[in-house]
Amino acid sequence: MAPSRPEAELELKIKSVYSVMCWAVKRMTWLRRSSFTRSLVSSNLRFLDGGGEMGALMRAHDWGRTSLGPPDSWPQPLRTALRMLLNSGHPMYIWWGPQLICFYNDAYRPSIGTDRHPRSLGRPGREVWAEIWPIIGPQIDQVMSGQGATWNENQLIPISRHGRIEEVYWTYSYNPIDDESAPTGVGGVLVICTETTQQVQAERNMRAAEARWRELFDQAPGFMCVLRGPGHHFEYYNSRYAEIIGQREILGKTVLEAMPEVDEQGFIKLLDEVYRTGNAHIATAAPIHQPRPGDPHVLYLRYLDFVYQPIRNASGEVTGIFVEGADVTERVLANQAQLAAEAALRAADRRKDEFLATLAHELRNPLAPVRNAAKVLRAPGADTRTRELATTIIDRQIQTMAELLDDLLDVSKITQGQIDLHRQCTSVAAIIETSLEVARPLIEVRKHHLTVCLPPEPIEVDVDPLRLSQVFSNLLTNAAKYTEPGGRIELNARAEHGGVSITVRDSGVGLEPESISQIFEMFSQVKSTLHHAAGGLGIGLALVKGLVELHGGHVSAASAGLGCGSEFCVWLPARVSGARVPERSSPQPQTGQVQMRRILVVDDNEDAARSLGLLLELAGHELYLAHDGEQAVAMALQLKPDIALVDIGLPKLNGYGVARSVRAAPLGQHMVLIALTGWGQDEDKRRALAAGFDFHLTKPVDPALVDALIARSATGPRQP
Repeated sequence: MAPSRPEAELELKIKSVYSVMCWAVKRMTWLRRSSFTRSLVSSNLRFLDGGGEMGALMRAHDWGRTSLGPPDSWPQPLRTALRMLLNSGHPMYIWWGPQLICFYNDAYRPSIGTDRHPRSLGRPGREVWAEIWPIIGPQIDQVMSGQGATWNENQLIPISRHGRIEEVYWTYSYNPIDDESAPTGVGGVLVICTETTQQVQAERNMRAAEARWRELFDQAPGFMCVLRGPGHHFEYYNSRYAEIIGQREILGKTVLEAMPEVDEQGFIKLLDEVYRTGNAHIATAAPIHQPRPGDPHVLYLRYLDFVYQPIRNASGEVTGIFVEGADVTERVLANQAQLAAEAALRAADRRKDEFLATLAHELRNPLAPVRNAAKVLRAPGADTRTRELATTIIDRQIQTMAELLDDLLDVSKITQGQIDLHRQCTSVAAIIETSLEVARPLIEVRKHHLTVCLPPEPIEVDVDPLRLSQVFSNLLTNAAKYTEPGGRIELNARAEHGGVSITVRDSGVGLEPESISQIFEMFSQVKSTLHHAAGGLGIGLALVKGLVELHGGHVSAASAGLGCGSEFCVWLPARVSGARVPERSSPQPQTGQVQMRRILVVDDNEDAARSLGLLLELAGHELYLAHDGEQAVAMALQLKPDIALVDIGLPKLNGYGVARSVRAAPLGQHMVLIALTGWGQDEDKRRALAAGFDFHLTKPVDPALVDALIARSATGPRQP
């Protein structure tokens, strides 16, 4: 590794001093040959003149007791070297002769401390420097043997000073002092040195501080980097920054070289602006497209919070940019998802409001003809035909209202996962036939042209036939409603992809492209049909989707636009061929004369109780009415009816309490109890049966079903 500038200057200085001393030694050796010069030099030991404290110590030292003898007998190279040593301000040391006698100057004295000064002067080097001789001994031997000088830079030489062993670092050279009289031509070793302990420790502390600084940077939760110069060269970056950029090698490169994709995104211009003006730049949730790890040709979007902070020197000039930030992609995406969810909730709330308005409209529609028909029935001049017509209208409109409520209940059950499918092997043709029976009256009234195309071979599916008929009757009815009179409706079924695909296509009002993705959502009201005369609740297609998916299938919608008709396609998994399709059977009507029964009707709605009572009386039964729970129990125990039809929501004592009280009495063990309520969930049925009811009927109830249950109860006494 090349030396730093201060170390190079030190090396040059040491070598320059050594060169001057070598020249001086040679010059003095030449002058020694002159008798005049020899007499001049030998007189008064002038080579020991000056030198400060060390010069005085050398002059006062008893050299006669050393192996060198008196100074006036010392060889000229030693004299010359000592004169240079004593008059130099640079730390110097000399080992001379076979015993390597020690000499040093004032500049060297602070480095050896009080442990060796002044007692080391004139002593053999091995005795003075015993603790470091394994380090310096081989270097001295190299010089004394004539193998040339040595050079050491920031060499650790732990010496004993100030009463303890200290880690001391030196930059020094061991140089030969030529002496023709010496066996190897080298009389001693001149040491030109500088103690670099403080410098080494400062560099070590700086490296440690830098390591701690880098460690703190790496532990930072955000990404950081330092850019230098107007070209924005990467001087440093932490591990989080490496993750952000995909572990690319960027150190020493410019931002443009390392990350060319950011140029077109405007980040280089931002860096140039910060460097030019010295103004920081702060960005929040800034989008950036970066290469996907492993595939640099594919960019993916991230969002970053970051700061470009200018770095200034002591003069206030911008020399670089500190970049710090955090990847906030997850936060931004979460906020976007939250905003989307809030928008979806607002849309759902808007659809709910539209639904409630539509529900009110749809329920008022059948109520108007019911009210009118009721007035007709009360009119004095109404004949038999008119009354029959009014009765038919009432019955048809009540059925319409019941179907609306049933659809609502079915969607709720699907949403809550409470609907049960009664699967059986059924032919597709049979399901389509049942669906057409429901939709055909409306199709015929609106004079549509209906085409049905079924495959020649039978296709069987493992489904709940009632629920699947509900699906296709809904699609066919919708097609009839939203197609102008005289339009076309097509139903096609074909085997496809291991299942059966059934398509209902019409020439009706069509759908806008943006409506197709929403049409199967709950309460969805399509713009093109909102003001249509046949507009519905917006739950029919949600019900279709839920029922189809319960069967493992899927449904889709398509349209070429408004006025271009619509197409709905249902795909269902087909059953493996070979299974026998059960024959369809129609329910058999009850035959024979109805047996008269004693019946108690309990309902707090007096009109509901009276109207049901009139029907039962017309059927030939003996009827009693009660309008609260306590009255119902008292009448049941007193009158001992065969059958009690009990509403659940009663004042004083609800229907469950009535059932439990009746069953607790001995005579109540054989009474037939029928719950008659507007609550029709599975949990409601379970509670009714647990309270003691035999049957559970949901309002509005079909009178024919009531007649069937009464007839069944007449076949024999109820078993306890």
